Amino acid sequence: MSVIRLGYVHVRVTDLARARDHYQNTLGMDAVHEEDGRVYLKSWDEDNHHSVVLEEGGVGLVKFGYKVTGEDSLAALENRVAGFGATAERMSKGDNAGVGDGLRVTLPSEHVLELYSEVEYLGTKVGKINPDPWPRTGLRGIGVPRINHALITTEDPALLERFFAEVLGFRPAERLVSGDEPGDLVGSWMFCGENPHDIAFVNGPNGKLHHFAYQIDDWSALLRAGDVMSMDEVPIDFGPARHGITRGGTIYFFDPSGNRNEVFSGGYRTGADFRPITWTMDQAARGINYTHREIDQDFLQVVT
Repeated sequence: MSVIRLGYVHVRVTDLARARDHYQNTLGMDAVHEEDGRVYLKSWDEDNHHSVVLEEGGVGLVKFGYKVTGEDSLAALENRVAGFGATAERMSKGDNAGVGDGLRVTLPSEHVLELYSEVEYLGTKVGKINPDPWPRTGLRGIGVPRINHALITTEDPALLERFFAEVLGFRPAERLVSGDEPGDLVGSWMFCGENPHDIAFVNGPNGKLHHFAYQIDDWSALLRAGDVMSMDEVPIDFGPARHGITRGGTIYFFDPSGNRNEVFSGGYRTGADFRPITWTMDQAARGINYTHREIDQDFLQVVT
């Protein structure tokens, strides 16, 4: 597959100073660049220039980016996007700080997706030669190691699943359905590597973000993350709990502007021979919140 993984999420925030404090001091990210009312941040175990961009002025998703294997991949993907009937334009080095030339795609769900292969290398806090498992100094708050996935909403999940499969080469790991017809797809959790999911989407308004997530080590790290959130009075949506879908441990919470974040641990391994799992709507509560087997309606309806 030419798409490797989620590279960055770019969101709007109502108060840049408060948002920066949340992402730096509660989550533990580092600011690497600032310009024109934007702050670019990366986590300690990420090599590339940034994984989160905060832009002052509103709330919600501006765009998100996925890294691909090379320039040849971008050309092939551009042809597939056109063949699908979606729109795309080339983006230039410098349009995003630290990121090279790429392809900017408007998805059928009206989200903006950027695909790129070249990005400035900053390295991790532990390096690549005889590294320690985590930095002895410089960790703050939760100390999230890396970004993991995003979940967006779409009026037509079946169409968006087909786009990610046919154009970008993703495969569904798990699907939530309300019936047997293709149009009965309620949600899809899709992967491009070996994660349980690299992108997910559920039925809802076009162009909206449900959450983006950070990978952390295990259940103990998840509980510690919950402690830090309580210390910093971060609004928690739900968790600590386990998902049925993906089997991962989770806590959902909000940044100061109301964008939903997640810390995610565990899950299973996918890959080229993975066969998708199906969940039916009568078991959706277990799929989303396996621990408590119930869903707060605000969790489904609050998006930015």
